[in-house]
Amino acid sequence: MAADPLSRVFSALADPTRRDMVARLAIGDATVNELARPYVVTVQAVSKHLKVLEDAGLVSRSREAQRRPVHLEADVLDLMTTWIERYRRTAEERYRRLDDVLRSMPDGVEPTPPSEPPSTGAPT
Repeated sequence: MAADPLSRVFSALADPTRRDMVARLAIGDATVNELARPYVVTVQAVSKHLKVLEDAGLVSRSREAQRRPVHLEADVLDLMTTWIERYRRTAEERYRRLDDVLRSMPDGVEPTPPSEPPSTGAPT
């Protein structure tokens, strides 16, 4: 898996089952068995998914007597949010500048169609 934290998080969330588990854990902590219940996979397969999420820092496991709940580390999602927000602001600024250019254009002017390349005279 990639070395930098952001790549590990995006890589872990590339799988729909893991995204679903994160969504479930956003509601509250759950055991591996509770997380496995809605899937037609083994508990071992769910444990492997959780290991990927854990390696990315998205979840942690603790021990409460006989129970071993899985906990969502929501602060890791802030890493993604910060990265996405930076590019969202850049894109919005570009669209704002495009809107300004379009507003400055006179109304009723038809766009000029692209010109066709000059004919070479050779049959096509």
